Amino acid sequence: MASPDHSMVWHEISSGSFQFNEEMIESLFSYNAAAKGKSDCKKNSSAPSIQYIQIIEARKAQNLSILLRALNVTAEEVLDALRDGTELPAELLQTLLKMTLTPEEELKLRLFTGDLSQLGPAERFLKILVEIPFAFKRMESLLFMSSLQEEVSTLKESFAALEVASDKLRNSRLFLKLLEAVLKTGNRMNDGTYRGGALAFKLDTLLKLSDVKGTDGKTTLLHFVVQEIIRSEGIRAARTARPSQSVCSVKSEDLDVDSNQSSEHYRNLGLKVVSGLSTELEDVKKAAAVDADALTSTVSKLTQSLNKIKAFLDSEMKTLEEDSKFYVTLTTFVDHAKSEISWLSEEQKRIMALVQSTADYFHGNAGKNEGLHLFTIVRDFLVMLDKACKDVKDDRATMPRRTSKKETPASSASLENRQQSENSRQRLFPAIAGRQIDYSSSDDESPSP
Repeated sequence: MASPDHSMVWHEISSGSFQFNEEMIESLFSYNAAAKGKSDCKKNSSAPSIQYIQIIEARKAQNLSILLRALNVTAEEVLDALRDGTELPAELLQTLLKMTLTPEEELKLRLFTGDLSQLGPAERFLKILVEIPFAFKRMESLLFMSSLQEEVSTLKESFAALEVASDKLRNSRLFLKLLEAVLKTGNRMNDGTYRGGALAFKLDTLLKLSDVKGTDGKTTLLHFVVQEIIRSEGIRAARTARPSQSVCSVKSEDLDVDSNQSSEHYRNLGLKVVSGLSTELEDVKKAAAVDADALTSTVSKLTQSLNKIKAFLDSEMKTLEEDSKFYVTLTTFVDHAKSEISWLSEEQKRIMALVQSTADYFHGNAGKNEGLHLFTIVRDFLVMLDKACKDVKDDRATMPRRTSKKETPASSASLENRQQSENSRQRLFPAIAGRQIDYSSSDDESPSP
């Protein structure tokens, strides 16, 4: 230890004002009060220990006592909630519902007529509880009441995610352009075979593009397609920005440089556009995390729970005073919940039909739940696309530059890109050598002269 005159943090701590709950540490960690100072031992040794009457199993009683202390809930608060239908902590309700009393324990509690002070905290609490008619069914109702809104909000978020994802995927110009590029490239490579001339392909084919490698053993078919799309989108972006001289921060002088700079400029523009597809389809990635079975199961469980509570309201609770606060509160809740769950059920059917329609749009007559699988495929492909864009950005050697300055920027870049594309096809993928692949469905992506 440090010398007495040397100040330490422990000197300040020892004189601090912090105090801990003695009873809590005893209950939670089986701390033995006898381990306290000798003076406390002597003082307490003469005091007789309290002996409670034990009715329920010891471990069960201890767990309930700890929970009541931790949540700071009194028996009176629980009693009021079960009579009036007011809110209780969900954790308490869940624990009490799991803590099933045996018929023997419940009977002993009901028959106990002695002083409540003779019972431990857990038994006292349960004694009050069993005196309330249908106490555990009331707790089931309160738990459903407390959890419904969160369940509804979660379902609504999932439905919204699926709807937005379906819309974004169907209307993404760049994603459709990418599919077109893959289809045309595949047809060129398979020209003369039974696979040539395909009109469509399953989207899981996108996940296999990285498996096809060029003659250099490094460049994949995905790299090739990405480079071609970058070229096409770069020219399109430059042409779009040209009239305003402000869109995408493209200035007129940027298009008046020599062919080397123009090529690099178009490449950077195109790379920025293609790299942005992952952000554009962020909602699709979120939708891929949605579990269709979980959605169906949750809506079904909510319906079953509501029917169970409604049956309790129309049977057991009918035998009691119908003007009780709990009865009125539960009746109002059931009416509201019925409307909410009915809407959820119809919304689930609408959204799943929309998702299935989206799957059919890309796959034809898709199978059940193929829509959600579609989102998973696109999510995984976007990860591959991001990596391919990074590879293309890092590998400057895949985009050689020309040095001629005699041609206009647009025409020289167009000629250069065509030559680069043809050279890369011939060098990396001999199967498509000498064949021109046009990735444009219209003339709007060709630079104006």
